[in-house]
Parts: sequence; structure tokens; C-alpha cells
Amino acid sequence: MTEIHTSADADAPAEHVPDTVPLTAEHLLTNRRPEPSGGWRWVVWRLSGRRYIPSESSAERERRTLIAQAQTPVASGHHRIAVMSLKGGVGKTTTTAALGNTLASLRGDRVIAIDANPDRGTLGLKVKSETAATIRTLLAEADHIMRYADARAFTSQSPARLEVLASDTDPAVSEAFNADDYRKVAGLIERYYSICITDCGTGLLHGAMRATLELADQIVLVSLPAVDGANSAAATLDWLTAHGYADLVKSAIVVLNSVESKSDVDLDLLERHFRARCRTVIRVPYDPHLKEGAEVDLLRLRPTTRGAYLRLAAAVGHSFGLRPDRTGR
Repeated sequence: MTEIHTSADADAPAEHVPDTVPLTAEHLLTNRRPEPSGGWRWVVWRLSGRRYIPSESSAERERRTLIAQAQTPVASGHHRIAVMSLKGGVGKTTTTAALGNTLASLRGDRVIAIDANPDRGTLGLKVKSETAATIRTLLAEADHIMRYADARAFTSQSPARLEVLASDTDPAVSEAFNADDYRKVAGLIERYYSICITDCGTGLLHGAMRATLELADQIVLVSLPAVDGANSAAATLDWLTAHGYADLVKSAIVVLNSVESKSDVDLDLLERHFRARCRTVIRVPYDPHLKEGAEVDLLRLRPTTRGAYLRLAAAVGHSFGLRPDRTGR
């Protein structure tokens, strides 16, 4: 006898299928999985004559997801990230360089970091120098920059393909960098680069900072996991909210940057505090390579540190697909 399904049967809820592995070609087709780079999966792959690739672990799948987020195309054509802190010595410039290097190493478009610190910024020290040109030199020659090759002459490039536009080393000269200067530089950068990361000064009231905040699509706020650092970061968020930048606070990423190997601060409590105010919090562990204060080389970082910066790159990449609306500022 033919089985008849009643309307009640049709309306019955389907049995819940637990979430396991995404049903994508990369996961279902063994010949579509990426070749293992090491570990037991690499051993199995080689022993099978490179015919069988075991499925990825949850950690490997998470890493692939983070990379995909960091590689999100920039919907608006250009995206500006402001890396800032109210307190000096928290690793703001190092965070700028590490984030920029991570994004540049994963993406096919151009990523640049610029030093907008009015007090002799050190971003230029985070990459091997290829030119004596600075942001002030770029401004002086702005009318002659007509193509990417012209702009490239003013930058130094890291092995990860991050370009850096350094500031002047003379504080008396760099102090003159103001809001109009920053807007002019930002307009030039927008023509030739998809992502611009600005290493801001530690003050909130200097001229360049005002223009940086007005043009920023999102901010990364760097703080030490310490009592004074946390209070400075919270005060920065308060100031931003009180001065019309509540949207930037809501979408902000807070980086808890450990510059010492040990700390008695409750990181969980700190993270809960900032998560309640911002979009997400990234913890960056202590790393002896970053303690050197010299060029940032991703290959010399500990795996946990590289993983933290990958999570940071994925977090900022979350906003690349959005078209910013600055009409409210």
C-alpha cells in the first residue's frame, strides 16, 4: 500500500541535525583539501602516495576561517583603520606593524601603514628602510604623484608586502603635521591602496588626530593589561563617545597587549569590561621578538603571537565588506 503523508506529517518539525563540518567542496572532496604543511596529516598524505588528504582539525578549520575573514574584499574600495592609545609604551606602533604585515601577507591588494604621530613616530623603524622620504616629503611632492609607482617611491616595504610611510625624525618638523596635512595624505593614499592603517599619536587633541578620527572606518585601541593602562583605554573610549564618535567605539577592537612575560592582572575581567563597550577584544601575548623594538618579522614570532595577530586581522576584516556611512559625524 502506498504511504500517505498527511498535512500534519508535513508540518512536523524536521529532526535537528547537529552542526559538524561545513558541506563545502573543500571539506567533502578529498582532492580539494589543501595539502598539509606538517603534522600527522602530512605523514598520512605522504604514506598514501599523496592521494589521500585527511580532514582538517577544528583548529585548522578555525584558522582557515580567520584567513578568509582577513581576506574579505574592501567593498568601499578603501578602508581606513586608526590604531590609537592615550598612553605611550603600550605597543601601539608594534601593533600597527604586526597587523599591517599580517593583512599584507594574506591579501592580494595593497596595504599601507602611515605614521601620523606628531612626536617623532617610530613606525619607520618597524621595516627595513628603502628610502629617506617621509610623510612630509610626500606632501611636498603631492602634485607630482600621478600613479602608484610615484607613491611607492616614498614608502619602504616589508617582506610581507606591507608598505610603510614614515614620519620625520625631527620633532620640531613633525609637530607641524596637522589635520589638513593628514587629509591630503589620506586622499593620495586612497587612490593607490585598499587598506590604510594609521599609527596615531598618543594625544587626542592634536590636529592630525581630529582628521584621523573623522576619516576612520574603524579604530583599534591598544592597552596594556595593567591598572593604569586599562584606565587610560577606558578614558579614551569615554572621550570618543562624548565627542561624537560613539559609532567608532561600538565597532572598536581593543588589543590587550602584554609587553611583559608575567602579570597579576585579571585578563578575563578586563576582557569582559571592554567587550561590553566595544565589538571585540584580542589578547596578544608577550613575545621576545617584539620586545626588541626593531623590525617586525612575522616568521620570528611565536605561533601563539602569530595566531593573535591573525585573529586581529580577521576582526578588522569583518568590516571590510561594509560600506561606511560618515554622514553622522
